[in-house]
Amino acid sequence: MVALLRSRVTDWTLVVPLLAVVLLAACWGRELPALAVVVVAVFLAGAVLAAVHHAEVVAHRVGEPFGSLVLAVAVTVIEVALIVTLMISGGEKTQSLARDTVFAAVMITCNGILGLSLLLGALRRGVAVFNPEGTGGALATVATLATLSLVVPTFTTSRPGPEFSPPQLAFAAVASLALYGLFVLVQTGRHRDYFLPVTADGTVVDADGDGHADPPPKSAALISLALLLVALIAVVGLAKMVSPAIESGVAAANLPQAFVGVVIALLVLLPETLAAARAARRDRVQISLNLALGSAMASIGLTIPAIAVASIWLDGPLLLGLGGTQLALLALTMVTSVLTVVPGRATLLQGGVHLVLLAAFVFLAASP
Repeated sequence: MVALLRSRVTDWTLVVPLLAVVLLAACWGRELPALAVVVVAVFLAGAVLAAVHHAEVVAHRVGEPFGSLVLAVAVTVIEVALIVTLMISGGEKTQSLARDTVFAAVMITCNGILGLSLLLGALRRGVAVFNPEGTGGALATVATLATLSLVVPTFTTSRPGPEFSPPQLAFAAVASLALYGLFVLVQTGRHRDYFLPVTADGTVVDADGDGHADPPPKSAALISLALLLVALIAVVGLAKMVSPAIESGVAAANLPQAFVGVVIALLVLLPETLAAARAARRDRVQISLNLALGSAMASIGLTIPAIAVASIWLDGPLLLGLGGTQLALLALTMVTSVLTVVPGRATLLQGGVHLVLLAAFVFLAASP
């Protein structure tokens, strides 16, 4: 009992959210020196990781389809909090921040996480094997969501800039929620076997068919639920405190304002990246691809509706349409992803191609 208590006290997922809230209370409303900003940023990153960890524990306990929504909603709360916080404090220069962040999330997931997963899977087995039916359906959903939310606004004629009119924005928000909800139902319902890891001959790896270890006890899930709420409060508050430093750092490095969206997406998607890499190293590439494409879907399908609602209180237009370079990168990513997914197996080459596309995106975001 003493050993169990000691392990809980020293568990970073318990300590970090509590310390982050204490730090938030101590620094709220104060002007922070550079060292304090660094400390706040470290605890912000730690609170993000802890929040996603506890969301996964709760999701594992409650099961599907509700379990899939827990992590997606938790991550979306973090992403929306960062976006809205920066848009409120940034004025006109942040009107395109939601677009930049969502587009960065799509590029990081569909090229970075997916490419890294395929690379690690191919290094382990020689060929990374996954289910093309489930992965293809997920990719089709991501492509549709990205096109409706990020491409169509560039070509609408109701507004002079790359933005939706209010009815168009409402339709895009509802359509995004509907597509995401439909995918969750398919993934966790009658076609859930399409999303389980497979062997080279197509046999499902997990004997019990759930892809997970045994669920945690109810007490552990309740503790994680409480710590999830604490971590999310810390993330929202610390994000507001560190947001001026993010913008100042980007400006000091002579990077374009759109690079702020890349920083936010990298921060939010760090836990998914680590989880996907662990799964790929265990020869569970399908789980890695589920994380990658599921994160892309949540980033669009849940963030766009949330930002649409927040735009009621935000000043200025909400710019969602992509520019020419971004459209080209998105189109190339989708075409390459289709060619990668269709065979149901990939080599080091496919993983390397996607990672090069990620490198191209980051380079062009920093040097447009």
